[in-house]
Amino acid sequence: MSPLEIGVIIGVVTILVLASGIPIAFGLGLVSVGFLIIFDGWGSLGIVADTFFAGIGEFALVSIPMFVLMGAAVASSPAGKDLYEALERWLYRVPGGLIISNLGACSIFAALSGSSPATCAAIGKMGIPEMRQRGYPDGLATGAIAAGGTLGILIPPSVTMIVYGISTETSIGRLFIAGLLPGLMLTVLFMAWSLYAAWRGGYRFSLSEAGYSLRQKLVVLPRVLPFLLIIAGVLYVLYGGIATPSEAAGVGALFCVLLVVVIYGLFLRSWSLLRIWDILGDSMRESVMILMIIGASALFSYTLSSLFVTQSIAEWIAGLDVNRWVLMAMINVFLLVCGFFLPPVAVILMTAPILLPIVTSAGFDPYWFAVILTINMEIGLITPPVGLNLYVINGIAPDVSLPTILKGALPFMLAMALGIVLLCVFPEIATWLPDVIMGPGI
Repeated sequence: MSPLEIGVIIGVVTILVLASGIPIAFGLGLVSVGFLIIFDGWGSLGIVADTFFAGIGEFALVSIPMFVLMGAAVASSPAGKDLYEALERWLYRVPGGLIISNLGACSIFAALSGSSPATCAAIGKMGIPEMRQRGYPDGLATGAIAAGGTLGILIPPSVTMIVYGISTETSIGRLFIAGLLPGLMLTVLFMAWSLYAAWRGGYRFSLSEAGYSLRQKLVVLPRVLPFLLIIAGVLYVLYGGIATPSEAAGVGALFCVLLVVVIYGLFLRSWSLLRIWDILGDSMRESVMILMIIGASALFSYTLSSLFVTQSIAEWIAGLDVNRWVLMAMINVFLLVCGFFLPPVAVILMTAPILLPIVTSAGFDPYWFAVILTINMEIGLITPPVGLNLYVINGIAPDVSLPTILKGALPFMLAMALGIVLLCVFPEIATWLPDVIMGPGI
């Protein structure tokens, strides 16, 4: 049996196992161990533990639980509500300002939390009822939040970018910078569609009939600005080479927790200090889940490599006599399909080490490709059957059907597809800022 035939069998079995609902880490581990035993015998079990723990032995992985803690602290507090309210007060005169406020809050909260589901839950709980109350269609109200939540994996600091950097041995700081302008570009594209939809539908724009005074606009800012300064500080020390991602994440997490405790626990008394244990518990659960997937993916990658599946796939793709843009289109379709069934972290860990050598040999920038891959994963977050954001939104508004949410999110998916096209035509959107700040890449 050829390595490519083995690879097809492994792919089919992996999809079937993961489709059963088993946790991804256990599913990947089960498939890996099973095929190692079948093809290499029982003696191959001796390397399973070493390979698994080697996969989570990277020092840079320390940044993941720190960024998760940073996001959990913000998500558990009224910070999202304050952020949403601040944007609403400043944008109430803008046509479609309510949707613009929601998308702006999503983009900023995404940068704070780095998590798409957390962004959807935090902003959606406030924004969706208000938009529906003002007469916005259910599809537009829910679709905007579902799409806005996906920005959490692109706008830095992003956990998925950290995972990509570790799995491909590329600079995490450079990846963060590469995702900044494309993240803002997608936010602008989302807002542009929302403005058009609001203008076409003639929706009422603000929650306030009388508007807001300057005092009302300014009074909420002290509760929001410290968190924005943390984002700016984390990005500054990363981009300036002052600290490593792990150090920056640790300091950012510490300051986020302290700000939540001081602002909402001690000063405003709108948040119980006992919830600090919930923050730590949620952070630990999500961090362990991500690290388990990383370890199992390392074992899965070793299995593919030891059976020469990875090398054979790379040789087969490299041997295709096609234009490099046709090759990139094929890779995008492949990633899009993977995103339909698997979460972003799993897709990146399983595919990036295989695809990166092919992409770079075709003359594409690895950091530009990271952005392309991430946008594909964003589309996967709002497409069935595993579109996590769809189910989060459905939990917030259970009376809105999944088909309605999906239909409302469709224009935003097209905006993401347009974003990929723009990045292909103008790759400098992703590569210019890293080159300016850190110098030309490899």
